[in-house]
Amino acid sequence: MEISISKQQLTELPAAHFSGAITIVDNPDSVDRAVERLSTADLIGFDTETRPSFKKGQTYHVALMQLSNDKECFLFRLNKIGLPDSLRQLLEDESKHKVGLSIHDDFRNLHKKFEFEPKGFIELQQYVTNWNIADKSLSKIYGILFGERLSKSQRLSNWEADHLAEAQQNYAALDAIACVRIYRHLNAGLFNPEISKYRIEEPKEQ
Repeated sequence: MEISISKQQLTELPAAHFSGAITIVDNPDSVDRAVERLSTADLIGFDTETRPSFKKGQTYHVALMQLSNDKECFLFRLNKIGLPDSLRQLLEDESKHKVGLSIHDDFRNLHKKFEFEPKGFIELQQYVTNWNIADKSLSKIYGILFGERLSKSQRLSNWEADHLAEAQQNYAALDAIACVRIYRHLNAGLFNPEISKYRIEEPKEQ
């Protein structure tokens, strides 16, 4: 038995919306304050965004790092501030639990420009298998658990723009806080795969 949602089922779900607070961190003076507030949380959601390339051979560095608690997301504009010491220390602090999806891809891209040793991270793709969830994308996992669809309309937008549009901010923030919601929901025992509408019985062997 496994849990999986089809693309068609996913498109039929209502769109999820971010209702928390968003703080853009785009100057060095505001980094320490943001990190201090995040450090009080027992769980931090993690994600990154990179400007897409539409030309062969052209690549960009990670432009944005999203870190969230349960109600607020901080958007660290790495293309403007780099990776300050306090932010690096948070990423390397094993006692601060951070949760994300496909985090090794994020680390690989971040390491192209920044040196740090990530510690205290939880990989959702691996974690959800404990509940027989077979899907690996954030959108599908979120849809299975909460019956809502994470919009991907801003994924290929310019994350190095002078000013991030409201739609970009909401998209980025929701991806990070979705990781926190997924982890908490599963960890609290609120999902029973046995009664999930997306349960797929394995075919019997002939």
